[in-house]
Amino acid sequence: MTDLPAVTYEAPQTIKRMLFTTWALLDTLAPDLRAQALIPDMDDTRRLDWDFIPKPDRTGVPMFKLDHHQRTLAHAVIKSGLSMRGYSQVLSVMATENMLRELEVIERGFGVIAGEFRSPEGYWLTFFGRPGFEDTWGWRVIGHHLSLSFTIVAQRYLTITPFAMGAMPIPAGVLDPLGENGRRALEIFHSLTADLRDEAHIHDVAPADFVTRQVPRVGAEEWSDHVDLGIVGYEITDADREALAFIKADPSGVKGSELSGDQLAAVRDLALLFVEAGPEEITEQYRRRILAGDPARLRFAWAGGTAVDTAHYYRISTEDLLVEADNAVAAGQHVHTIWRDLDNDLGHDLLLDHYENHGHHGAHLQRRLVSHRPTEDAPLSTEAWYVPQVYVKH
Repeated sequence: MTDLPAVTYEAPQTIKRMLFTTWALLDTLAPDLRAQALIPDMDDTRRLDWDFIPKPDRTGVPMFKLDHHQRTLAHAVIKSGLSMRGYSQVLSVMATENMLRELEVIERGFGVIAGEFRSPEGYWLTFFGRPGFEDTWGWRVIGHHLSLSFTIVAQRYLTITPFAMGAMPIPAGVLDPLGENGRRALEIFHSLTADLRDEAHIHDVAPADFVTRQVPRVGAEEWSDHVDLGIVGYEITDADREALAFIKADPSGVKGSELSGDQLAAVRDLALLFVEAGPEEITEQYRRRILAGDPARLRFAWAGGTAVDTAHYYRISTEDLLVEADNAVAAGQHVHTIWRDLDNDLGHDLLLDHYENHGHHGAHLQRRLVSHRPTEDAPLSTEAWYVPQVYVKH
């Protein structure tokens, strides 16, 4: 559709909060912790590894190494990238580690080591590039069942994906960070007529994890893995993987144009439930685009069982967004969710555009450091840093 509202990715107030809270935290860190937290190279390949499984070699500084004041500042950084509801979900994901630890003491006999393996402070903050005025940088908070990546380009543009959260068990007492999402999805599926359910139900086996895996950018065609890393007991075949594949140009599932008005609204609202965990300055741009999108290009797909306590999976795709929710391992008691911008995960297109036009740093920053007298061949540039090459997703 030519009249879709543009996503400009401009978020000056959110970026300002991110920058100032980042400075406040980094300035409190001793040299060794600051060196852990800050990776100066924006092109460091570790920025692309956003996988939220437990790992022994995480980059960044973990919350458990911070003192009380520093943890407060770390949470201010995290909140700068979230709505209040999104922040409450993140806090619930972290807190659920306490419940999981106690369950694993009983079920796995972990004993005292469970306290080290499952901890609400086992989350790492990493900053990439140079967090500064008019510069390009990024930051991430990551740990078990949580991976949020933010990319800031020239203090003007912001991307907030991949945006991944998980939960286990479901619910964990009163903690239920993703329960509403799952309940709404089931309601949508069961509201469909038999014919539309058949169309939406793309396969009778759910993938073991995200169909798009943990790739830095979704390719033209993505197939899930056979298993979920580190978890035995749930495995799918190559035939399953083919049936579940995500084809960017022609996704499977029922089209939004085949749904009733209420059903289409419910699918869009479910997509927004994921998206609007982010900061309003950005998510309002996505909201307008999702609500104005061509229903024929929206897809709602389901795989696996059709009840709460079965292995199941669903996804929603639009012109440029993808939501995935996989609840296959532990028969509906272990959910992984993600929403992705198909063009700008980790700032992909924005960064390419910026580097092509301005290099890795803005022209204004370079001019401040170099003596320059204008000549006929090299006139003095008066163009402000924020004027050239406006990026807009049309």
